[in-house]
Amino acid sequence: MIPVFKPQIDADTIKAAVDALHLGWLGMGSYVREFEEELAKLLELGEDRTVIAVNTGTSALHLALLSAGVGPGDEVITPSLNNIGDLQAIGMCGAEPVFVDIREDDLAIDPKLIPAAIGPRTKAIIALHYMGVPCRIDEIHEVARAHGLRVIEDAAHATGTRAQSRRIGSFGDIACFSFDAIKTVTCIDGGAVVLPKESAGPLYPQRLLGMTQPNERLYSNARAYHFDVHEQGFRYHLANLHAAIGTTQIRALPTFIANRRKYARMYNEAFRDLPGLVVPNSDFSDVSLFHYVVRVADGGRDEFREHLRTCDVDTGVHWLPGHWFSKFQTCRGANALPVTDRVGSEIVTLPLWSFMDEDTLATVIDAVGGFRSSGSTVKKSQAARA
Repeated sequence: MIPVFKPQIDADTIKAAVDALHLGWLGMGSYVREFEEELAKLLELGEDRTVIAVNTGTSALHLALLSAGVGPGDEVITPSLNNIGDLQAIGMCGAEPVFVDIREDDLAIDPKLIPAAIGPRTKAIIALHYMGVPCRIDEIHEVARAHGLRVIEDAAHATGTRAQSRRIGSFGDIACFSFDAIKTVTCIDGGAVVLPKESAGPLYPQRLLGMTQPNERLYSNARAYHFDVHEQGFRYHLANLHAAIGTTQIRALPTFIANRRKYARMYNEAFRDLPGLVVPNSDFSDVSLFHYVVRVADGGRDEFREHLRTCDVDTGVHWLPGHWFSKFQTCRGANALPVTDRVGSEIVTLPLWSFMDEDTLATVIDAVGGFRSSGSTVKKSQAARA
């Protein structure tokens, strides 16, 4: 069975993991500083922004929300077509999500719909770069400035993506990244918050149980045994082993991006005119692609996935909309998401990873090309209306 994803673990990554284990310091240490520095270089950060590495993307989102001042009783505007981690991170702050519908073209939050969702308890907006394709982040920031709101970019899919020639994370308010087992860059598990240095101070103790240990000591593979605790903290720090793995992955990312971009363009070309399918509305220029998603029209998704399964091609669904889950069905905005509801019933993730071989690509392309849904025809005007 051809999998939906496969991590790229080469000799450099394996050597880095072994070296980190031989170092004997398994907690947060020197490899974490190296990882943060490599990520800052990749994102082309200016002197006014910094990277804070943590153990998961969800941890990054939680700390970002706290940094944005989100607390009990607040509301955070977010697309429902989102990872459940975003919604749970909002809940971890004691706040509630407010759902806003998405656009047809980029499957990201529609900035024009945000103002109507803003209420007296609204504190922040989460903007997701779905698949790695940049959302309309400048428009979202414009809305946020007009209403005094913070913007948190979920860039879990978009490590290395550019928006209008700028690396995501190098500008704006707060950006969060994820480096779990299936991401383009993997640490096995890991995440990062990128934000202005002037507001980064509280996150350092927050990621390590609130302990006020100097970073320089932590980065030197040592710990302080005398420290103070001023506020609530969490066990969110990144381990040396995971940081060492992630550093090699970041250095290889330009090649990963080029490969995935090439494969996605091959898919788009092969699938563009197939009846019953909608391909991504992108040529993937400047996009660091996490996964490749098509939409199957007219209720044909289950049939499509079953057909590919019989061809030994696995598929996924990224994701079920959050407002479909019992916990979030009563959230504000949950009953006014027509695009999200339609897209949520159509999306299918096809296999995509770095260094796919020609036979694998041909098998996927042939399997998709061999599918014929029950009389459905893609209305190409759907994307054009967005």
